[in-house]
Amino acid sequence: MAITVFLELRVTPEAIDQGVHAELRAILSDTRAFEGCLGVDVLIDIADATHIVAVEQWASEEHDAAYRAWRAGDGKTNLASFLASAPVLTKFSSAEDM
Repeated sequence: MAITVFLELRVTPEAIDQGVHAELRAILSDTRAFEGCLGVDVLIDIADATHIVAVEQWASEEHDAAYRAWRAGDGKTNLASFLASAPVLTKFSSAEDM
């Protein structure tokens, strides 16, 4: 069953000028190419540009878990250097009966 994942990021104000958007573009290029990724949209808070949410669609929880394991190991990024706080990851399944 497909799942939707929200990755909520709070970056430092300096990160905007230091290239966080370029870093995210590079990261998400690899994310979108990862097996089981059905797509990623990025939302930037209109009132607060340091608040960024990536909305990821995965073919299954197993695909998402494989991706997270890869990011923790060989796919590790430099994103943490731009963050003001720990990212918040929330996973959702579709309520198909509603």
